[in-house]
Amino acid sequence: MEPARQWYTRCSIYGVPMSSETFTALSTDDVLRRVKGEFLEMPGLRLTEPQARRLWGLDAASCGALLRALVEANFLFRTRDGAFMRVEYATPSRASVRSRKNPAAA
Repeated sequence: MEPARQWYTRCSIYGVPMSSETFTALSTDDVLRRVKGEFLEMPGLRLTEPQARRLWGLDAASCGALLRALVEANFLFRTRDGAFMRVEYATPSRASVRSRKNPAAA
């Protein structure tokens, strides 16, 4: 069976979640390419880990490892509320700088 077809036959669309064994049976590159493709095709995609597990039909251990690898590769980042987004869509939080008035100098 061709690799792309293997992915889809194990995808959650068919109600067959991928187990750790299935995840390791597929090429890690194939799975990473699939997940990266989803984030590249849908700008602004923001997923929590449970949402990602449902979308790709992965078990908790596989999905966690995949998301950690993408964060470590600086492809994704984790938001304050635990969701994952592409780094290109990160908006840095700005700390407000308050001027410190020196009462002695005034």
